[in-house]
Amino acid sequence: MLEGVINLFSFAKKKHAVAVTTRLSSPVNGQIIKLAQVADPVFAGEKMGPGLGIEPSDGQISAPVAGKISMIAETKHAIGIKTADGLDVLLHLGIDTVNLQGKPFNVLVKLGQKIKEKQRLVEMDLAAIKQQHLKTTVILVITNAVDHKIGVEVTDRQTVAAGELAAEIKQDKE
Repeated sequence: MLEGVINLFSFAKKKHAVAVTTRLSSPVNGQIIKLAQVADPVFAGEKMGPGLGIEPSDGQISAPVAGKISMIAETKHAIGIKTADGLDVLLHLGIDTVNLQGKPFNVLVKLGQKIKEKQRLVEMDLAAIKQQHLKTTVILVITNAVDHKIGVEVTDRQTVAAGELAAEIKQDKE
């Protein structure tokens, strides 16, 4: 009986554990912008979760965290990564680029593939996106931040290189 109570307590403790992932690397070279400034109301309003935007200076998209590729949009404009500690990280490439049917994206990874932080994931043709009068903003959000009771604290730096610290994950105060 006591063992069952201990196991129940351990389960509850694990459910609310602080996430191990504490750093989000920039997935691309560019200018960091606050999520509220992203030209997409769903992301700007944090309806998909907290995060940040980056106005890219090139189209070489890298992994902001280590994990496993959990989703690749059919139109190649979005990639999901599940970290070992259960965070769901979404990289959304450009705004309204879903309508381009994957043409400006060359995805270099496969669904279910384990990846390392800073590993190249996608080549994004910025010129092709701009030619369609669309924004190239790369959006990085944690879609299950509420479940993990975490927030995202974006660096004060304005310019960032791929692989450099873009944000830190902080446990929300209750």
